[in-house]
Amino acid sequence: MGLRFIFMLTRDDKTVEEAEQHLKIALAAGVHHIGFKDVGLPFERLKKLNAAINAGGATSYLEVVSLDKESEISSAKAAVEIGVDILLGGTNVDAVLPILAGTNIQYFPFPGEIKGHPSVLIGSIDEVVNSAVGLAERNGVHGLDLLAYRSTENATGLMAAVVAAVDKPVIMAGSIGSRERIEIVRRSGAAGFTIGTAALDGDYPANSPKLETQLRSIQRDVAGVNNHLSPHGPKNLKETFATFTETWSPRLAGKVNNSAIKLAKFEGEFLWHHHDTEDEMFLVYKGRLLMKFRDRNEVLEEGEFIIIPHGVEHCPVALGGVCEVLLVGPSKTGNIATDGVGQA
Repeated sequence: MGLRFIFMLTRDDKTVEEAEQHLKIALAAGVHHIGFKDVGLPFERLKKLNAAINAGGATSYLEVVSLDKESEISSAKAAVEIGVDILLGGTNVDAVLPILAGTNIQYFPFPGEIKGHPSVLIGSIDEVVNSAVGLAERNGVHGLDLLAYRSTENATGLMAAVVAAVDKPVIMAGSIGSRERIEIVRRSGAAGFTIGTAALDGDYPANSPKLETQLRSIQRDVAGVNNHLSPHGPKNLKETFATFTETWSPRLAGKVNNSAIKLAKFEGEFLWHHHDTEDEMFLVYKGRLLMKFRDRNEVLEEGEFIIIPHGVEHCPVALGGVCEVLLVGPSKTGNIATDGVGQA
């Protein structure tokens, strides 16, 4: 899946007043993971916000910033009633786990000691790691929410140490506002990260401070660090066929999984042959093609295709001059007839 980007509709540890408008922009931009805090908006608005996130096909996250036990209990109960998919943050695990028991909510508490608003992670790397290990061992804890860039320690070393110490996913939160930091997060082995204020304030490096541009820039950078950017552009069949004149000698045009897409020009009649293990598809781009079988003949016009199962003898014949054909088959099939040539 790669590194997950979670867009938080928050600023200064509060859900922003314009959350609904921002959500529409995020969904339109194709953001798949969207979260908010347990404070900042009335409960009913948070509930509707969550419903809108799910209706838009995204996964919802509620991050708890309450520091006292009673407030955190109230937030956990709210998470259940709201129906969020994932509950982030909080430190009172013993009080929260019974509330989440029997629900489908995944739970990612904060490791380490958390203080203040905005939240700050206190303690040495060893102390945070020990806390993370203890939390990850708990049933009902699905992962961890690490305030790496709000730590008093070196964030890069902290992230790497925590991820290495636990066998559950770790989400990084706090002050991640550049591709450089996203790359550092990815190298740590994290499952995901959150960005809120940087995008909402237009501070993420992009061509515009507008939220849509900010989100698309983040998604582009995430795709880049995940190696999920496509190097391929469109290819024009007419122009590509014009680059060669040889017949019965397919040219590789691309690959899809274990299949090769090839372009070939046929002229006259080929040989009877079959392929022992490979199926093959012939699509006529230009001209007419006769496909001979032992039991019948089939004529293919422009825009038509036929699939030849492995083991089936066939003999292609170009009708009325050169026929331009797109072939799809296993990459190892090097030419039109690689085995079984001339079999009676």
